[in-house]
Amino acid sequence: MDYKSTINLPKTDFPMKASLSRKEPEMLQWWEQIRIYEKIREASKGRPTYILHDGPPYANGNIHLGTALNKIIKDLVIKSKNMAGYDSIYVPGWDCHGLPIEHQVDKELGDKKGTLSQAEKRRYCRRYAEKFVDIQRDEFKRLGVFGEWDKPYLTMHYEYEAITAAEFAKLMLAGDVYKGKKPVYWCATCKTALAEAEVEYGDHVTPAIYVKFPLISDISAVRPKLAGEKVFAVIWTTTPWTIPANLAIAFHKEFLYAAVKVKKTGEVLIMARDLVDYCMDAFGFKEYDIVDEFPGEVVEGLKARHPFIDRESVFILAPFVTLDAGTGMVHIAPGHGAEDYEIGMEYGLDNYAPVDEDGNFTKDVEFFAGQFVFDANEPVNDKLREVGALLGVGDIEHSYPHCWRCKKPIIFRSTEQWFISMEKNGLRAKALESINNVQWIPGWGRDRIYGMVENRPDWCISRQRLWGVPIILFYCKDCDTVVYSKEILDHVVGLMHEHGADVWFEREPKDLMPAGTACPNCKGKTFRKETNILDVWFDSGVSHAAVLETRSYLRSPCDMYLEGSDQHRGWFHSSLLESVGTRGRAPYTSVLTHGFVVDGEGKKMSKSVGNVIEPQPIIDKFGAEILRLWVAAEDYTVDIRISDEILERLVEAYRRIRNTSRYILGNLYDFDPKKDLVPYAEMEEIDRWALYRLQAVVERTRKAYENFQFHIVYTTLYNFCTVDLSALYLDVLKDRLYTSGKASKSRRSAQSAMFLILDAITRMLAPVLTFTAEEVWQSLPAWDGKAVSVHLTQFPEVNAAWADEKLGDAWKTLITVRGEISKAMETARKNKVIGHPLDAAVTVAGPSTLADMLAKHEEDLRALCIVSGLRVQKGGELKDAFESAEIPGLKVAVAKAGGEKCQRCWVFSEELGRDANHPKICPRCLQNLG
Repeated sequence: MDYKSTINLPKTDFPMKASLSRKEPEMLQWWEQIRIYEKIREASKGRPTYILHDGPPYANGNIHLGTALNKIIKDLVIKSKNMAGYDSIYVPGWDCHGLPIEHQVDKELGDKKGTLSQAEKRRYCRRYAEKFVDIQRDEFKRLGVFGEWDKPYLTMHYEYEAITAAEFAKLMLAGDVYKGKKPVYWCATCKTALAEAEVEYGDHVTPAIYVKFPLISDISAVRPKLAGEKVFAVIWTTTPWTIPANLAIAFHKEFLYAAVKVKKTGEVLIMARDLVDYCMDAFGFKEYDIVDEFPGEVVEGLKARHPFIDRESVFILAPFVTLDAGTGMVHIAPGHGAEDYEIGMEYGLDNYAPVDEDGNFTKDVEFFAGQFVFDANEPVNDKLREVGALLGVGDIEHSYPHCWRCKKPIIFRSTEQWFISMEKNGLRAKALESINNVQWIPGWGRDRIYGMVENRPDWCISRQRLWGVPIILFYCKDCDTVVYSKEILDHVVGLMHEHGADVWFEREPKDLMPAGTACPNCKGKTFRKETNILDVWFDSGVSHAAVLETRSYLRSPCDMYLEGSDQHRGWFHSSLLESVGTRGRAPYTSVLTHGFVVDGEGKKMSKSVGNVIEPQPIIDKFGAEILRLWVAAEDYTVDIRISDEILERLVEAYRRIRNTSRYILGNLYDFDPKKDLVPYAEMEEIDRWALYRLQAVVERTRKAYENFQFHIVYTTLYNFCTVDLSALYLDVLKDRLYTSGKASKSRRSAQSAMFLILDAITRMLAPVLTFTAEEVWQSLPAWDGKAVSVHLTQFPEVNAAWADEKLGDAWKTLITVRGEISKAMETARKNKVIGHPLDAAVTVAGPSTLADMLAKHEEDLRALCIVSGLRVQKGGELKDAFESAEIPGLKVAVAKAGGEKCQRCWVFSEELGRDANHPKICPRCLQNLG
């Protein structure tokens, strides 16, 4: 007889091959049809809310791996919170204003751009942004991210633009905003001021020069030893082009300075005492003497003469002077540096910056008028050399600020700009206090943003561009007074609610102001508009007001802001300052930060290096599911590596999880939970042990989701699938599943446990393997109340009745003993005693307590070891036995099993042939055949 037909082999339509890149779009289409996000919202109604507010990506270009990483982490948070019993709402957003879009539109328009009005050009910008919002929306949805995709927030929506202007108005009316001339980051290529967050640092090569300034003050009045000497102060700088703007030389109050007389020239050079040998070597002077030493504070107020301009340079004291490089004395140009400006203001120096918006010297700069500043480095050096002031020169590569848009080096340039004061109304102090009331994940995020806010300058909020929200202020044409009031500002905001920010560029001032408006200073009636727009970081920074406070189902402060670590100086930062400035608190209660995507060797991705990996080819080859698994598998708090090798490893991990699910589904083909589910108390002991292990997995997974430790979710579930299930439990179950009676209680017990396990792990995997969990869920047997989608379910709870520690301890011992038996069997296999484990008959002996426990589980242990026979021997010698080094006193003897192999279950038995109709099968199989 062919007994194969009597074996309960697995049957399932669930495919081994995932074909993710083909099947995921079909799943997305089905979710669209059933309106999955709306169903989740409906199912979550009435639960406590959890609001993650989306930091808006820029609507320019396709998404990259960094944006994919960010969106997937957010989706993991949203889905896990919904499944943990919250009503977790996700409103995606886009940052639509700013220079990158304006630049792209200029490129596309070409010569035509000069013929368009401001309003017409803005309409082109709007269409460009709309196009990429649509493109990116489809790309984010392709990743399996759920959200209000049909009702996102856009910073260019009329309502959003109006609220942005209204938030500016609040700060203006409160006295936080002022107009001032200060050095700001300036991009000469983009012709605009830049925010801190719009600056990137990269290597840049510049000339480093040593320059001597001749003293014109009589230094002998404070240092008599220098009477009659020709004395020079020596500075070092890596920006020669700023020398024409020099107004002072800074010493450190407490540093010791030396007056060094050069034998060759007879000149006395002043420099820091600790740097004398280093400097004189750089100057090429071998013979010199230190003729005097003094602290920096004694020369304060003395003056030197500029090397080639008829101007004085005053000696001042500054705390930022260091001995790290140079001469211990700093050349000060207040119009070209933040620290220079601050110290210059203390000493009443002019805020002098003779550079125009193109980065060229203005006409009042003798020798260099009209030259681009970076091009002027060499001419400045030549001039210094000509007048004998250049002591040394050499190229230096150092970290230098670059524009994040055009990637070109930038300058500090003093210009008239609008600023939000960090001090006027205590914004800095309030922001620092608010930082301490926020949970920062990981904890170092608090120190990072605290240091930035503590040391930052006033916030420059004006930009010299077109595509953005205007600064809604007016100037009197007669007296140039800035004209604003609550009535005027509210009137403009009202127009923007109706017509958007474009109205500012389409109408004349009289049509934007309330009728009868007059200048409060001179009573003039003619006005001009402010031409600057608001910093785009102000745009996105008001999203708490424009989104969280305008949608009834959201709230501010929200539960979480989640972005990359660069946003401590970007969106986290601007949102904090704006919210604290207008509401006195942070807009969030927690902030989660992730690292950046790097290649497999930890290197930053760069097109020039050729190590850039785009998300779409990964999705096309492996499916979005593998990208999601990559995000979950890595510790996102540090930089996240990706490479072909890492992806292949994840593909293999995915296959193992999938195949575990497939194997269980294959054994549930005839299982009906309603009538076949065996009560826990009546299950086989190993099945109860599997459910015991499941409880630990549920507890650990839920805790990991709660703490946003998704890599722990992944490792916990992966190890459970591969170690506890595939390598142990499911392997052991095969004999019982395949050979037991189809409807026998022992088989139904195994099916019940497997069903409960797969139900639980499918729900726990759903936030990570969004597509596959749904596919498994649809393949699970139906039962009353089964949700239409796994994403409408909740995480399993820990079942205290199944967390039987006594059972767990017993099976821990059994599994440990199994490991020792396996060692003994391996030795027997090498000695040709057995081939397959079912060839073996095992005898186990040990200390009485252990032996008694094993004797009670003799059949469990035989099944666990997948051998034909196992006997626990109490007392007596066990000859030629393997002695365990792990378990004291445990001995294992392995012999060839007696009898013949059963043709149905392959277990050796000495009782074959007792039934004439079935002479080749064992009594156990006879019983199972009924």
